[in-house]
Amino acid sequence: QVQLVETGGGLVQPGGSLRLSCAASGFSFSRAAMNWYRQAPGKERELVAAMTSTGTITNSLDSVKGRFTISRDKAKKTVYLQMNNLNAEDAAVYYCNAVYMNDDGDVHKYWGQGTQVIVSS
Repeated sequence: QVQLVETGGGLVQPGGSLRLSCAASGFSFSRAAMNWYRQAPGKERELVAAMTSTGTITNSLDSVKGRFTISRDKAKKTVYLQMNNLNAEDAAVYYCNAVYMNDDGDVHKYWGQGTQVIVSS
């Protein structure tokens, strides 16, 4: 059974930091691209940061460059999003996403349940 379990969200003051974690199971983590998305109320879900299976960062939202860092630990099958200098525009539900191609060439996309980030003083 595929699972992506996000943790680390919560309430933080403007200028503060949070680190989100996403623990993966049920598929070959080392072969999956791992991504973080976010969705604020009334807005569409947007890609925040992306990392290939080999660890190359392929995409990062312009508004978070220099503040957010995506990383992955293959041994722990976990992807992280370090978020620094948070502001009100960063408040959203953050989702972990995995894109995995199996041996037959079928592409599967998996989503976590989301973790909420609130930025407020």
